[in-house]
Amino acid sequence: MSLSKKNSVKLRDEERARLIWLLITHKPLTASLLGQLTLAEQVDSAALEQDLAEVNALVSHLPPPDLADTLEALPVDERHALWRLVSDDKRGKVLLEASENVWDDLIDEMSDRALLDALQTLDIDDQIWLVQHLPRNLTGRLMATLPRAERNRMREVMRYGKNCVGAIMEFGVITVRAEVTLAAVQRYLRRLGKMPDNTDKLFVIGRDNRLMGELALQTILLNAAGKRVSEVMDADPVAFSPEEDAEKVARTFERDNLLSAAVVDDNGMLLGRLTIDEIVNVVYEETDNDLRQMGGLSAEEDVFAPVSKAVKTRWAWLAINLCTAFIASRVIDGFEHTISQLVALASLMPIVAGIGGNTGNQTITMIVRALALQNIQPGNFAFLIMRELGVALINGLVWGGIMGCITWWLYDDAALGGVMTLAMVLNLLMAALMGVLIPMIMTRLGRDPAVGSSVMITAITDTGGFFIFLGLATLFLL
Repeated sequence: MSLSKKNSVKLRDEERARLIWLLITHKPLTASLLGQLTLAEQVDSAALEQDLAEVNALVSHLPPPDLADTLEALPVDERHALWRLVSDDKRGKVLLEASENVWDDLIDEMSDRALLDALQTLDIDDQIWLVQHLPRNLTGRLMATLPRAERNRMREVMRYGKNCVGAIMEFGVITVRAEVTLAAVQRYLRRLGKMPDNTDKLFVIGRDNRLMGELALQTILLNAAGKRVSEVMDADPVAFSPEEDAEKVARTFERDNLLSAAVVDDNGMLLGRLTIDEIVNVVYEETDNDLRQMGGLSAEEDVFAPVSKAVKTRWAWLAINLCTAFIASRVIDGFEHTISQLVALASLMPIVAGIGGNTGNQTITMIVRALALQNIQPGNFAFLIMRELGVALINGLVWGGIMGCITWWLYDDAALGGVMTLAMVLNLLMAALMGVLIPMIMTRLGRDPAVGSSVMITAITDTGGFFIFLGLATLFLL
């Protein structure tokens, strides 16, 4: 990145930070933008006018991606205030860049007409993508405003599921025929005057629109102008079906270092293309969703959402966690006599449960990642279990031994130290085994292995850890 670009990015970051600070710390400013400033409030009008002018200048200067990031970093009231300052010609692009989690807030006070006007500023690919995700059913009204060719494109895309390749493909492609020369291709490109973003290749088609190959821009530049396209094209291009899962396709993009690829139907007819832009969005969304779901959070939760909405999106897993905690407490209650005879057990139990929970979360995170990358196959499943059990056994012996020695020293009881060591070894082995089995079983049942996995592994290691430790103490110490 050049020095001037670095300075530009730094300046935009500073402007975003300044805009956020003004809206959050200057409450009269936000109230004024929302029309909630009352006559009873004592406000320095000159200072308020100055702040309004500065905020307007910042909003007009920042590009849509930065405005989208700014909106996502603001609480609800400040977000509404800023949204009112975004010009109509920018709103569609800001919606395009913003996450789904804040769309409800951004369009809350917009009429259907205003939403349609915002969409009109976007190209057809972006319109199609937004209409599929917006909470209101504006598809019919938007399609009525489009030319026939673009209406047909939208109908084509709407056939596919949200996570399919067909839902994110672009129609902006440049095609050439196999029989023409590279010189003709160059003249054609010069006549076009511009190319769609992320164009690194042209697609070679027959007269029936069947994909025959692809022609890299580099190939056009480095070969003699008199050569025909058929002589230098890649006749075996990477192409995807519109029904394929977008997350799996993203892995192919990463593995083959693709910038774009063709999308074809079952008959090999060219429908559109995928570009790295869409793939990056898919990867980002999947990563974000997996991080939320592993912690038992809803994928729709917004960090600045109202308390009532946050409560609704979190209560389910908290209820499950409460139930599992209750089961763990019943396990402890079952060993009440043991604990009363040896009070030291009460202070040592959390150590056994905690180390097991950490081991389980490490294992389950690695397995979920391996499943996402399709690295786990039937042939290596047994190896993975034995590997994780081996790691857990060594860690259990090392750290369990250390904790056993500390316990012996603290309580002057060698038997208690030995129970502590054995309990840690057994709990780590159980945590490792369940860390492999839980995501594998969820995958076999057709469920997302990331959903609530950390909650489940913590519940199992807590309950199991208490049972193992107190059970061993009952057997060997009483």
